[in-house]
Amino acid sequence: MAPSPVQLKKLARARMERTGESYTTARKAILDGRPERPSARPVPAGQAASGGRKGNGGGRPVVAAPAAPEPQDLPEYPAPGDVTQYDAGLWQRVLTQAGVTDPSTGEPFSEAMLAGLAGGIGFMVFVFEYEQTTTASVVTRAHPEPYTENLLARCGAAVREQKTGSARLAAQYLDEGLDAGRAVVVRVSRAALPWVHGGIADADEPVDVAVLGEHDDGDLLIDDGSGGLQLISPEDLSAVRGQRKAGKNWQAWIPASTGPDVQTLSANVLAAIGETTGRLLGTRELDGIPAHFAKNFGVAGLRTWAGRLLDTTTAAGWTRIFSAPGRLAHGLEMVALFLTDGRYGGPGGLRGLYADFLDEAAALPGLAALGECSAAYRGLAERWDALAELVDPDVDPELRSSHFADIAHAATRIADAEEAAARRLADVLAGLENSSSPRG
Repeated sequence: MAPSPVQLKKLARARMERTGESYTTARKAILDGRPERPSARPVPAGQAASGGRKGNGGGRPVVAAPAAPEPQDLPEYPAPGDVTQYDAGLWQRVLTQAGVTDPSTGEPFSEAMLAGLAGGIGFMVFVFEYEQTTTASVVTRAHPEPYTENLLARCGAAVREQKTGSARLAAQYLDEGLDAGRAVVVRVSRAALPWVHGGIADADEPVDVAVLGEHDDGDLLIDDGSGGLQLISPEDLSAVRGQRKAGKNWQAWIPASTGPDVQTLSANVLAAIGETTGRLLGTRELDGIPAHFAKNFGVAGLRTWAGRLLDTTTAAGWTRIFSAPGRLAHGLEMVALFLTDGRYGGPGGLRGLYADFLDEAAALPGLAALGECSAAYRGLAERWDALAELVDPDVDPELRSSHFADIAHAATRIADAEEAAARRLADVLAGLENSSSPRG
């Protein structure tokens, strides 16, 4: 028997205390019957996967941490752990293992720098009504630009990207990277992974995971960002890679430790910031997005969302859209997960991570002025955390209008602060670009 709403809330709060999970994650895990520990035990620092290929096996979670490998097999792959942004964190580990470094520090790229280069932050809201349910997507990550592709292009590393319709060639390409002693990132359908149970993910939602090498029994070790490693057979991995029509059997790996020079990195930082501020302020065209959808993005999107939350009478208002209790609970659960899950959002709406990026970028030659903008984004991180705390999937349906109003007022305050921060950052960027332009 499922727990009552009151019991569920108590169970979720207690689980949060024990596990450190967010309320929404804990609540969903209880409903799905998931254990409190990840299905894969975290790999202790200094341990990773051994190289080579042989045999096969069934896809299943790792039940014990693998033994430390020989240094020549897969050296320097950091132990998976908690990160703020999933994709930036995954590639931070992959680039670190390959020996790619930030030219300004000589140290591995940080998650913050990679996230900023990928496009950093943004906002998008969309609601879709289906026969059985209503979905609500609230994205605080850079969007709709290709996040991972921008990260790889701007980090300056030598990247070997491959895509094929042939499962045989896909396995051959994967072997090539693993035999070179590198982690290989592959793109799969998230819901098709053997260890994923339930959740709100669309069946076709793509996710990138890193293949680290082979375990003792022939299964492949996978870093899926959960804080531990998973095991999957080569056959099962081939199946989940081949299920996606777009980007079928895509993979990427880093064949050499080559990185950018300081000048290239600085230029890429400025390009990324220009994209971010343009997206937030609506001053640049959104790739692949029709003009009439622009109101759902950036600061304008935040104001659109607030308006629809406050609308209690029209068909476009959330009070009408989410009038059915089941649709209301599912829609708010999606919002909460989007804000906190680390894929399309994360702690502080990823604004704290962006502040770290600006501070790191300010250490690059000639870019010190960027540091003047980080405090505003740290303040925004607090506002986003407060908004995420407001979202309650268990709200009484009769009280939904007032609940939506509370979220709307928080969103409006965020929109004002986002606009001010983005305008200030755009002004600093313009000054930096002008100072670096050749003078006649």
